[in-house]
Amino acid sequence: MTREVVLQAALDHFHTGALRETLARRVSYRTESHHPQQMAYLNEEMIPYLSAMGFSCQVVANPEAGKSPFLLARRLEADAAFTLLTYGHGDVVPGDEENWRSGLNPWELSVEGNRWYGRGTADNKGQHSINLAALALVLKARNGRLGYNVKMILEMGEETGSPGLETVCQQYRDWLAADLFIASDGPRVTASRPTLFLGSRGVFNFTLRVTLRDGAHHSGNWGGLLSNPGIRLAHAIASLVDDNGRILLPALLPPPLSASIRHHLSDLALGNAPGDPQIAPQWGEPGLSAAEKLYGWNTLETLAITSGNPEKPAHAIPPTALAHCHMRYVPGSDVDNFADHIRQHLDQQGFHDVDVVAPVNCFKATRIDPDDPWVGWSLDSIRRSIGKEAAVLPNFGGGLPNACFLDTFDVPTLWLPHSYPACSQHAPDEHLLADVACEALQIMTGLYWDLAEQGREVMLDRQG
Repeated sequence: MTREVVLQAALDHFHTGALRETLARRVSYRTESHHPQQMAYLNEEMIPYLSAMGFSCQVVANPEAGKSPFLLARRLEADAAFTLLTYGHGDVVPGDEENWRSGLNPWELSVEGNRWYGRGTADNKGQHSINLAALALVLKARNGRLGYNVKMILEMGEETGSPGLETVCQQYRDWLAADLFIASDGPRVTASRPTLFLGSRGVFNFTLRVTLRDGAHHSGNWGGLLSNPGIRLAHAIASLVDDNGRILLPALLPPPLSASIRHHLSDLALGNAPGDPQIAPQWGEPGLSAAEKLYGWNTLETLAITSGNPEKPAHAIPPTALAHCHMRYVPGSDVDNFADHIRQHLDQQGFHDVDVVAPVNCFKATRIDPDDPWVGWSLDSIRRSIGKEAAVLPNFGGGLPNACFLDTFDVPTLWLPHSYPACSQHAPDEHLLADVACEALQIMTGLYWDLAEQGREVMLDRQG
């Protein structure tokens, strides 16, 4: 069988409705955090499907008590030239049924024109379903011989921060050892443009807190005499980031953008798709394009801020103020010392009364070299499959547990998202676009085929 024939088989698979039927079955499992159907999704749906493709599977308990399990699977071939590792997550955010549009149910796949509605269609059941369907098509076309091994880790706790994932990767490092990582999560830059990203920005969460006294005091009796924690906190934040979102503390900034990263981001236009919010051109670091700000730079955001009772404000000076903040940061940033830098800066500015609470969650920033041979190979494969030039992002703008794979297994990481920015991920009416799913199925089928034909050469080229 030829590459052209297997790509046609991918189109046929999509148009017969087979992919849609598989996804509908998977969406019907309520795999919210700690829901009993998480285990059913693994045991009833995923293990039989993977076993039929020749995978050996095992369910691994989370090393963190009370957290969701993992499914580890691998398919080994004698004399395989290399090993591919892939990933997905079967858990979803809460269904939020009452807020979906009339006629839609998060646990039933509903088709309306180009949209497939259902919880998990975009994040992440639809994406790993596309990848596994493509792999099955290539296996069939090659009579069950790929010439490379495939290993997979499917977690059920990504939506709660991937607890235990890094530990499991370390514990099963030999079992999951690989030479290349390919997976799918997150959105494309736009629905019409295939996208390849090579890592993710990191997330550094921290809280700023001002506690000045035990209780509130009447502003008529004490106003002008007592320090107001809300005002103190507002000015403390303003010393870190200006009124246009530019970070003012140099120690929180990343290294300058490299010529290679600027090249790959130079043709990306953001914020022009229907439903996108209006970009504020003056916001963020001056002199950078929108793509460079999002994918190549650090941002400091205030996520929530309170002082007093916003629901029932009283004529009183509140005793405390609190702001939940975070940094989205790129590789090369001094994240290990962010908290110390913030503390030292606030002290220098006279904000000794503002406490910096250490981060409670932190995704590590990661990326591979955009000039890695696997990147050029991927772009060529995508071009041959669908005739489009893919956008290359040095890293995803959000956070992903990419460090678990890049650092633990020391493999290049390639992410090919099959969703789009307006998919309502994590919100009511989540959906997958049918035309994007069809295109993604062709892309992944072409990639798996090309790995069999060219993977050994790329490996040797990369080794020098």
